Amino acid sequence: MGTSLKAMSKLQIGDEFSDVVQVTDDMSPPHLPNKVLSTPDMVRLIEGTCLFGVQNQLEEGQTTVGIHVCVSHSAAVASGEEVLIEAELAEIDRKRLVFNIKVTHGDTLVSEGTHQRFVVG
Repeated sequence: MGTSLKAMSKLQIGDEFSDVVQVTDDMSPPHLPNKVLSTPDMVRLIEGTCLFGVQNQLEEGQTTVGIHVCVSHSAAVASGEEVLIEAELAEIDRKRLVFNIKVTHGDTLVSEGTHQRFVVG
């Protein structure tokens, strides 16, 4: 069994990763008068949750890179408020990982969709 296959065997469909992040003013689009979470920063939070979630399950020298993002952004979250980013590993196809994503603020659904990462190294 090759190194990459051995590392991938530690990852399992159904693995869940999450992070709680407080929105800050610098996460807001500069053209808006109200400070709210921007879509690019939301995507950055999603990618970070997936990246750091699987990192400790990979072999030394391996990491993942984002290759596809397909998410909604259906609610605003003001600076100072918190978001919960949840990712569930839904598919493993050789070195490609597919995550189901959900971002919430309290009971409000902020985003949902999928994110794909590829194991490199």
